[in-house]
Amino acid sequence: MSAKNRTVSGALGGFLGVVGMSAVAGILVTAAVAPAVALSGMAATNTINVFDSLPEYLAIDTLSQKSNIYASTNAADPVGTRVLLASFYEQNRVDVASDAISQFAKDAAVAGEDPRFMKHGGVDIQSSFNGAVQTLAGGETRGGSSITQQYVKNVLIQKCEVMTDADKAKTCYADATKTTPDRKLREMRLAIGIEKKYEKDDILRGYLNIAGYGGSVYGIEAAANYYFNTTALNLTLPQAASLVTIVNNPVKFQLDHPDSKTNGAANGYADNKFRRDYILDRMLEYKKISQVDHDAAIATPVEPVITVASTGCQAAAGSAYFCDYVTKILKTDPIFGADADTRLANFKRGGFNVYTTLDLDLQGAAETSLNKYVPKTSPGWDVGGVVSSVGVGTGEVLAMVQNKDYSQVEQPAGSTYTSINYNTDRAHGGSSGFQPGSTYKVFTLAEWLKEGHALTERVDSRVKSNWGTFQDSCLGPQNYDAQGFSPRNDGGEGGPNETALHSTTRSVNTGFIGMAKKLDLCGIKKTAEAFGVHAADGGDLGQNASSVIGTNYIAPLTMAVAFAGIANNGMTCSPIAIRSMVGSDGTELPVPKSDCKQSVEPGVAAGMQYAMQTTTTGNGTAAKSGRDTSPKVPIIGKTGTTDAAKDTWMSGASSKVATVVGVVNVSGPFKNQRLSGSKLNGFKASEIRHSIWPQVMSVANAKYGGDKFPDPSSAVINAVAVPVPDVRGKSMADAKSTLEAAGFFFVDGGVTSSEMPAGTVAKSDPAGGSASTRGATVTAYSSDGTGVVIPAVIGKSETDARTLLAGAPYGFAITKLEQATTDKAQDGKVVAVQPGEGTGSRPGDAVTIVIGKYTAPAPAASGQGNNNGKNG
Repeated sequence: MSAKNRTVSGALGGFLGVVGMSAVAGILVTAAVAPAVALSGMAATNTINVFDSLPEYLAIDTLSQKSNIYASTNAADPVGTRVLLASFYEQNRVDVASDAISQFAKDAAVAGEDPRFMKHGGVDIQSSFNGAVQTLAGGETRGGSSITQQYVKNVLIQKCEVMTDADKAKTCYADATKTTPDRKLREMRLAIGIEKKYEKDDILRGYLNIAGYGGSVYGIEAAANYYFNTTALNLTLPQAASLVTIVNNPVKFQLDHPDSKTNGAANGYADNKFRRDYILDRMLEYKKISQVDHDAAIATPVEPVITVASTGCQAAAGSAYFCDYVTKILKTDPIFGADADTRLANFKRGGFNVYTTLDLDLQGAAETSLNKYVPKTSPGWDVGGVVSSVGVGTGEVLAMVQNKDYSQVEQPAGSTYTSINYNTDRAHGGSSGFQPGSTYKVFTLAEWLKEGHALTERVDSRVKSNWGTFQDSCLGPQNYDAQGFSPRNDGGEGGPNETALHSTTRSVNTGFIGMAKKLDLCGIKKTAEAFGVHAADGGDLGQNASSVIGTNYIAPLTMAVAFAGIANNGMTCSPIAIRSMVGSDGTELPVPKSDCKQSVEPGVAAGMQYAMQTTTTGNGTAAKSGRDTSPKVPIIGKTGTTDAAKDTWMSGASSKVATVVGVVNVSGPFKNQRLSGSKLNGFKASEIRHSIWPQVMSVANAKYGGDKFPDPSSAVINAVAVPVPDVRGKSMADAKSTLEAAGFFFVDGGVTSSEMPAGTVAKSDPAGGSASTRGATVTAYSSDGTGVVIPAVIGKSETDARTLLAGAPYGFAITKLEQATTDKAQDGKVVAVQPGEGTGSRPGDAVTIVIGKYTAPAPAASGQGNNNGKNG
């Protein structure tokens, strides 16, 4: 029935609805509430004026509704392959259209709550007058509210419910529900305004959708789902009457307390049935149902079928922490509101379907594998297990798993439950992150290649405690010798002059510290940040020398994003968990998009990929993960182990998916995972990462495939050959400075006999003037000062030569050889000496002299004829 064409017969309120005259309305309302007004000492004329000045417009906000979070098995068809992870709500409500509500429910509401609803203009004068009389007798405002007035009251309460300030919400609720005449007058005035603007059918629909049905159940659809496992459209007559009964007094009449003595299963939910039957009687009285239907409904017992909605992320089981991550995004990302209060209000209001990026195939593989290898608890060790997978080039979070059961409330350390999401930052899950160990070395590798160094270039990789000064363009030169900084290599790994490539393949700590010595510590930090790396607690990344080998606390998801960036030819895409979102009206809503930025140039990324592929093959530290992943596609990887093997990591990627797996200590005492007795579920703790990672990536490879990584340039692989400086005759200290300044690794080869002054460099290997790669080892030998140089004897007579060579300081043992010569000037003279003149030697060494012996040339041959220039 149209609000403009409603009849007025039999109802003064209808007259109000037609003419809309505030003064007349005020008089009638004053008459209706006269006893209550009298209590307040307010004159009738004042009441009319007050009523006339009250606002009649009430904004009907979107109702708080249930929202749903979905995952899918097919990214190309997220809706068609959707699987519900969880629903969440402040109020369990699904707003439905009028034609989706059973007529039984509509008629029950009108017959039971407001029989003259279709005739009055928002205020039922007769009911209001009766209520006012009861108020006068009882001393408080009581009863008499029409459906429209109840709707107004619920709308006002709903506005309070979505407030984010608890104190303001409390005050708002008190104002909306206080039992005072002025509140009643305001409610009536707004009800009249509502009736002017909306059709009766819309008001009734709004009332049934907004009403509370006990606990967190709101709206007729959610109530039908919860109490009878059906829909609002398919409610039977007795079910509809029972639900409308609950609206009258939810605490008294709700059907989910079977142990209640007054309204429980034992007495057939007597309170509800009594009121239900009253409503059925009114429906019969007002000819909404037949006698047969009435009698059948009366005879029907109240039999609820309580069906609890998948409320909250705990309903998502193994995907609960991903679900929690999604809700945190909804509450924190600016796209969902300009400020925290707006975002929280939107979240509370809900009513949207969220289609996430979670890949149920990868998620299932991660859950199964993690459950197999990492228990929820372990004696004497607060053990944690994590898996994060991210799409390369998309930033989509494909899997997120940990070894604990989800709780919305924090639990004691060592519990099987936790509210903390180990995979995410503190802002998105409460974790402060974990040290990534050697997986963090990839950022030093990136900076190394960015600065023009090559993979085969060598550095000083000796184990030592006097590393000296590191360059830091942000904080100034840094020296950690006084702090005892002396990193070791696990199992004695690494030599004194490692290449960047071998340091990556075998994860040589001192190799990377040696690389950092040639770089800028601040530059390494900035390169890590370019890959999206940040401290999990929101603070700054550390940039000291130890940070090179992974001492910052970083979320596993952050590292997965960074490895995806490396695999994506140096372009890093920020993580996203929501693929699309649809509002309650079917409108697609904006969601956060992945922001992709070039972290390093593709050529640098190709060098990183080349080096990181060697870790997954041969004798690389990630070779087991590489071998056990099938089907085979090109993969990059890097392992990580923190001090005392507290945490162990396997991080890697194909060209399609990046995955990080960690077995970590969450808090308190821990076990060294490398010790033989450190086992989890019967498996050696330090090797578990190499069981879980290939199982997850095998599913990823089978589903997404993988492409060959680009080949790096020769310049990225091969170190530049440079001349070795000639340091002979220099002091050993000067020689060291000269060689290191030229980019070589200086090694003291010890003392050798030489003619050079004692303590100076006698020789080097490679020799000065030869070419060698930058960073290569040059061994310098110092002279003991005892050597001599073969003197110049060529051209001297044998006697003079012998005298010189045999005399002091040489004392050589001389051997003579003769060599024929046709030059009389060389007869009896030295024509050669071995070792040669100027060659270093020691006193007493053997020297061979070669003496020329004249031999006359043979005479010319005779008897040759003359052919007079003619050809024969």
